[in-house]
Amino acid sequence: MARAKKNFTSAYRDEAVKMVIETSRPIAQVARELGINEGTLGNWVNTYRRQHPVDEAPLTLSERARLRELEKENRELRMRNEFLGKAAAFFAQEYR
Repeated sequence: MARAKKNFTSAYRDEAVKMVIETSRPIAQVARELGINEGTLGNWVNTYRRQHPVDEAPLTLSERARLRELEKENRELRMRNEFLGKAAAFFAQEYR
């Protein structure tokens, strides 16, 4: 059974590519979140990178590892912050 071909607007493609480029998240993860094929998003990202070459040097292996650590820590801190906000709202509601 063949899939129907989906046509995506250029604005949608740009936003999807931006999610990969700016957040350094894996293409597979972003594709799953958006419900599109991983290969399709990969093609869009490759096209973008060919059209917009980067002037700065790529990250070294240790810099990438450090970046991954910091991104993980950032995610954890955001989750804690969200939890504390919800807890504060709950307790503020309890004392009214």
